[in-house]
Parts: sequence; structure tokens; C-alpha cells
Amino acid sequence: STPEYKKYQSYHLNVDPDQDDKATEIKICHFSRPHMRAFHCSWWSFFIAFFIWFAIAPLLSEIKETLDLSKQQVWTSSIAG
Repeated sequence: STPEYKKYQSYHLNVDPDQDDKATEIKICHFSRPHMRAFHCSWWSFFIAFFIWFAIAPLLSEIKETLDLSKQQVWTSSIAG
């Protein structure tokens, strides 16, 4: 029989040796690995951008008054349309 090839001798996760060392768990709340840091930074950045983009529409009347914007300036700002 051919010897079993292993890429790594040990892992930081539990793996199943019968399935080519596929992980049996996902440590979703750990920031120790660069993959998880990238994952969390990307979803957090998307959430912030989404929240900021859609949070300004309900405040449009207040923003218009505070900045003394004309109707044309509001339309060209791409907030209302």
C-alpha cells in the first residue's frame, strides 16, 4: 500500500483523518487566523457601509434644512433618487 501523505503534522482545528483531514469544526469567533480576521473585517465593513448608506435617507429632511440645500442639490446628491 502507498504511504499516506499528510500536508501538516498538526492542525489548530479538529480534523477527520478519514476525509483527507477536512475540518470537523469552524471556530467562527476566533481572530487568531488570518482567514477569520479577513472574514470578520469584510462582513463588518459591509454592515457599516450598508447601515450608513440607508441611514441617511430618513434624515434627508433634517440634512436639507441644516445644510440649507435646494431641491436641485438634494437630487444631485443621489440620496433621494
